[in-house]
Amino acid sequence: MATTPAAYLDPQDRLPDTPLFDRPRGSLGYQLNRMAMALMDPANREAFKRDEQAFLDRFDLTAEQRAAVLARDWNTMMRLGGNLFYILKISAVDPVAITAIGAAQAGMEHEPFLSERLGKPRHG
Repeated sequence: MATTPAAYLDPQDRLPDTPLFDRPRGSLGYQLNRMAMALMDPANREAFKRDEQAFLDRFDLTAEQRAAVLARDWNTMMRLGGNLFYILKISAVDPVAITAIGAAQAGMEHEPFLSERLGKPRHG
């Protein structure tokens, strides 16, 4: 891949720390999204669970994309061209609640996020 994903900071990104999913970013994340979409197949989900490294070897991910998937770093995956609808396929394997991903994107812990953003009472 000719472009370094981490260097892709588009001036069109209107909200701080919120990447705009446009054509260049979509092209940047093509392999990442392709890999995530492959998780729709139950056999691929099992292969991913069995050996994530080997599964990721099947796709032409950059080192940064690969590290983000392995770390379940949702923000970095999106910054590196991941589309949320595809990235959610990865979260379904673990499984991770979509609200936990929202909390990560907001830079918050899950419980305070639920309380603040969704009006859910805090436990504890």
